[in-house]
Amino acid sequence: MSRMILAFFFAGGLFVGMVLLLELGWRLGRGRKAKDEEGARAGLGAVEGAVFALMGLLVAFTFSGAATRFDARRQLIVQEANAIGTAWLRLDLLPTAAQPELRDFFRRYLDSRLAAYRQIPDMDAVRTEIARANALQGRIWTQATRACREAANPLTAQVIPALNEMFDIAALHDAVAQIHPPTIIFAMLGVLALMSSLLAGYAMAGGRSRSWIHVVGFALILATTVYVIFDLEFPRLGLVRIDSFDRILLELRATMN
Repeated sequence: MSRMILAFFFAGGLFVGMVLLLELGWRLGRGRKAKDEEGARAGLGAVEGAVFALMGLLVAFTFSGAATRFDARRQLIVQEANAIGTAWLRLDLLPTAAQPELRDFFRRYLDSRLAAYRQIPDMDAVRTEIARANALQGRIWTQATRACREAANPLTAQVIPALNEMFDIAALHDAVAQIHPPTIIFAMLGVLALMSSLLAGYAMAGGRSRSWIHVVGFALILATTVYVIFDLEFPRLGLVRIDSFDRILLELRATMN
């Protein structure tokens, strides 16, 4: 099952659970108030403040981290396109006879990189395309270093650093795509949201009736925030996407024809 489908069910379940716990907290608060009206709220302010503060901090840090990683992934697409473009241009420094085969390897390499992004969420297909791209890296490196050794032009040495940067950014891009918070963070986020709902419902028991606008609004806002965090963490699966940045790689590929 897709991660974003799981995220949707997680956020939906969180919404339902929060509404139920808000109702439960309200009923518990009403029952306690009926038995001991003056003591029903004694000493609860500090507990509620600590839980809500922790909830706010966890949401803020998790959201900030997801947004930072989302931006880093977009920047890496641009950096990868620049690195491939630079290496492609520096092939002109190599002997003319060595260029056609290397340029063909470059085209196939970029095609494999783009295909890997398009295959998501089929991770088996993604790994196959990445393995194909890595194999092409080896062939590009072998051919380029051989051409550099055979060339009399010292400028051909500039090809090697460009290839190194191209390969390094590709590896970094693949690694960053796999970086996500530990599952325990999302579990803790869900538990804190539910506990906050219980305490919020208890605090609402001071009124004669519950405010459904506040109940539904509180649950909906938190559940939506959690879903957006998931969306930012997996930007090729949900509603918030970075696919539009692939246009830079596609435009680069068009110049290689």
